[in-house]
Order: sequence, then structure tokens, then C-alpha cells
Amino acid sequence: MKAIAALLLVLCYVVESSTWECKEAPRLYSIRQIDAGMGQVVAATRYGRPYQLSGRYWYSLGLASLKHVSVGPAGTWGCDSSNKVYKLVGGNWKVVNGQTLQQVDAGGDGQVVGVAPTTNYSYCQRAKYACSYYGVGTLAWTGLTKPLVYVSCGKMYGCWGLDTRNRTFVAKKVNPDTCVPDGWTRVNGPTMQMIEVSTDGEVFGVTSDGKVFQRLGITDSRREGRTWRKIPMCMPISHLTYDLNHLWVVTSSGWLLQCTK
Repeated sequence: MKAIAALLLVLCYVVESSTWECKEAPRLYSIRQIDAGMGQVVAATRYGRPYQLSGRYWYSLGLASLKHVSVGPAGTWGCDSSNKVYKLVGGNWKVVNGQTLQQVDAGGDGQVVGVAPTTNYSYCQRAKYACSYYGVGTLAWTGLTKPLVYVSCGKMYGCWGLDTRNRTFVAKKVNPDTCVPDGWTRVNGPTMQMIEVSTDGEVFGVTSDGKVFQRLGITDSRREGRTWRKIPMCMPISHLTYDLNHLWVVTSSGWLLQCTK
């Protein structure tokens, strides 16, 4: 099996489509989820260990056991297997009392968003409190007015989410000071299992069968974009993130690839 995986990775080195070229990234065994923002890359493994990439090496990030981590203008946030929310403060994870979330995203314009377990209600933490929180007190979260199974925000062009039928929606503007979205607009295209919005407004999605798509034509006046473009990959993908011209993809077999244009 290792020989087969190695062969597939060699093939990935030469995969070049739509100007994307992929190679094996610094290896993190049993990687489950990854997020990049503000020049930083963080990840969580299937065993609930959060890590941060520095150079060619992954380093353990705090002592908490987390299933999902996110980094962005509001800092580094995560949630554990019990759906408790955490923020990294002074190198240690601090519990954020006030709301349980099964997925969290810190990539917005200072605000933090996430999806609650069971109900799939989506919530937002205002930038003022998300950025300044240091582990003391309870935070009140604002509803984003739409049930979602996954949500991601960028600093420039709003928030994107997947509803309970895995259809894609965009809130073209979410006020970071009030967390009030300017409505949700349906974006036609393939059904996704996860969606990623980068700090600079790039949008990528992964379908349930592991295909990767990029949303093209996103501008300030057309924040829903114009069309989806498939990015061929040498293996099915389970998760991805994008920051500063680096597309990081986690394969369904647990390999991490780093793709650039």
C-alpha cells in the first residue's frame, strides 16, 4: 500500500491543470482537516491533535484535543469532539463559553463564524469581542439567519455556506461589527461537502466524491462570482484550504498536497 501511495504522489508531482501544480507537502500523519490564513497554516489529525506548520515541520499547537482548527484575523480558534469552542491565547487553548459549535472559521474580517451541532444553526461572533477575547467571561453569539452544515468567511467578499442539502449560498456582506448578513443568495453548481473562502476572497469547494472546484469571476460588485472551474486532482480530496497562492489539499487517503500556480 505504501508503494502504491508513493507512486500516486509521484504522479501528483507532474499533475498540472489550469496552471495548478501539486507536490507533497510537509507530511502530517492522519491529517483530517487544514486551514490557512494570514500566512499561517494549522491542521487537526484524526486523533484530535492540533498542529501548526513552521518551515518544513509540524509542531503541536497547545495541549487541547481538537477536531477542527481555524486561523485568521481573529486569531486561532477550534472546537473539540464535544463541540466546545476554543481560542489560542498565549500558546494555550482557552474554552470560549457561550455556544457549542461543530465547525468554526476565523477567516472573516475579524468576526468568527461556526455551525452548531444537531440544529445546524449558524452563528457569528462580532469582531470586537472575537479579536479581544482572552479566555475570561462568556460570549454571546449572533445567528446568521440560515441553517448550514459548513460556513466560511473571507475578509473581502462575504461568507459562503452549505445548507442541509449541501447547496451553496453566499452572504455577500456580513457586517463584522454586528454580524448581520445582507441576505443569502443561492449559487448554482455541484453539491459540496465543504467550502473554503480565503482572506483575499478566493473560493474553493470539495464535492462529496472528492472533486475540487474553484469559483471564478468574484468581484466587489459580483460577489457570487460567475462560474465553477474543476481543478483535476490525482486523488479524491476530503478537505482543503487556500492562502497566498498556496492551495493545501488533504486526500481521502490522508496525504497532504501543496499546490501553486
